[in-house]
Amino acid sequence: MRVSAIILGIWVIMALGGNLGSLEPNRVVLEAIFTPPSATHWLGADELGRPVFDRLLAGARVSLLVAVVSVTLSATIGIAVGLIAGYFGGLTDRLISRLIEVFLAFPGMLLAIAMAAMIGPGLDNVIIALSAMGWVGYARLVRVQVLALRQRDHVLAATALGRTAPAIMRQHLLPLVMAPVWVEASFGLAGAVVAEAGLSFLGLGIQPPDASWGSMIRDGVRYLLVAPHLVLAPGGALFLVVLAANLFGDALRDRLDVTSHSRP
Repeated sequence: MRVSAIILGIWVIMALGGNLGSLEPNRVVLEAIFTPPSATHWLGADELGRPVFDRLLAGARVSLLVAVVSVTLSATIGIAVGLIAGYFGGLTDRLISRLIEVFLAFPGMLLAIAMAAMIGPGLDNVIIALSAMGWVGYARLVRVQVLALRQRDHVLAATALGRTAPAIMRQHLLPLVMAPVWVEASFGLAGAVVAEAGLSFLGLGIQPPDASWGSMIRDGVRYLLVAPHLVLAPGGALFLVVLAANLFGDALRDRLDVTSHSRP
């Protein structure tokens, strides 16, 4: 867990470093085209002479922003829907369960690609597309937890005392379901990073000249034989961040003693 946390911390530092004014990820220097890694260009330069290191930091900022915002929105929507379905049950639960099943019938990435294609590329639209698809896992997880918790003595006592449904869900149910939600969010963080990179690789995410790890890999594939650093740098960063997020989620699940069925 410590190693994965360190890697994720470096990712956050890279993202914050991408906002420094001294970085110029979009500066074109024709004399530096395909420059290999050196003391001047730590990770070399791309096909337009832009510094790969600066673009890597800018891509880290994009991936962190998309991951954090989309996971936050997905978790908020999913928790609310899951609480409502699990607490009220009956027709409300059946309708929400059918809606969840419809979303689960299609691969999440495929739905994200379809939505991104409909609403158009761009940072905001990527976040909207990932959030619209990501809430399902949280809703299903919270619903199952609430169905088991709503018959607990403290919930029945609160109901008998006349507490309102929103108050019971917020004060008596929500704190008890947050442990598996945190685990789900850690895995969702890794999924969001991959999804953002995938959408950008397909041209449906971050648009040029802005940097994204996915678009950097897409542009670098054409020059893989002459300039492999164009792919190795963003590809290695993407691999390490996703691996660290998944390992962190596994360690967090073991520490919180959350059962394995909480994973999507």
